[in-house]
Amino acid sequence: MNKKTVDVIIPAYKPGEEWKKLIKGIENQTYPVQCIRVMNTGKENWRSSYEIRPDKMEIHHVTREEFDHGGTRDKAARMSKSDYILFMTQDAVPENDRMIEKLVEAIEKEDDIRAAYARQLPARGCRLAEQYTRQFNYPGKSRVKRMSDLPELGIKTYFCSNVCAMYDRETFLLLGGFVKKTIFNEDMIFAGNLIQKGYAVAYAADARVIHSHNYTAMQQFHRNFDLAVSQADHPEIFANVKSEGEGIRLVKKTAGWLCRQGKPWLVISLAWNSGWRYLGYLLGKRYRHLPGWLIRFATMNDKYWAE
Repeated sequence: MNKKTVDVIIPAYKPGEEWKKLIKGIENQTYPVQCIRVMNTGKENWRSSYEIRPDKMEIHHVTREEFDHGGTRDKAARMSKSDYILFMTQDAVPENDRMIEKLVEAIEKEDDIRAAYARQLPARGCRLAEQYTRQFNYPGKSRVKRMSDLPELGIKTYFCSNVCAMYDRETFLLLGGFVKKTIFNEDMIFAGNLIQKGYAVAYAADARVIHSHNYTAMQQFHRNFDLAVSQADHPEIFANVKSEGEGIRLVKKTAGWLCRQGKPWLVISLAWNSGWRYLGYLLGKRYRHLPGWLIRFATMNDKYWAE
């Protein structure tokens, strides 16, 4: 039986030090890829030194005005002829050489699984609270999620991350792909649609990437504002699924974990950061009632609001 083919799609914007590690990590995978398709924002920002595997890399340039979280990825997917499309971000690095193999195994494990996403592990220098967030959102046990899991898992039923996520291309196109204009969260919007159509999404804990951020309180505020806007814009997916409870549970569990690590004073910064995150989320859910100046202050994506 022939192996299914895989294309990797990576949006890029001035890639940093992880870039070479990412490309090398893809090159060294036990499961070979057919093409690494890079969607670069700003041709003037691209350097020939980024083209580490020119024999397998396609570089496509878009302007800053053209870039969209969903639309740009969708455009790249429609260029592909592979069986599976693997989306990654420029700052995610495969933890070992079996990441792609494990994602393919996860998709092929059961007939209704049409997407799989990887476990994200904290990078070196990751703050203690963020280390626990990685554990909370990306536990060590794999799971397949279907519509029947909604009463138990709530919003996490639809969770999927394009930091490292693989999709069956035929199903991806059948369901219309990613939304063509979205502020954020194109992966969860598609996963929600996929699950509502009767398919399943696999969380593959043994497919691992190194990826984390040390966001400031204001960065978390902006990020959660845009996250909530994406939910408000797509009531067909999120209207009847509350996510506030999951956020509160994360804060409580993180606080307890910090205390058990002998760092109770870090709960103060956790509370401060969480307060800003929650404020951003509340404003984003109600963005239609906000003045334009406040929306532009709260968002991290000014371009989304330009008409």
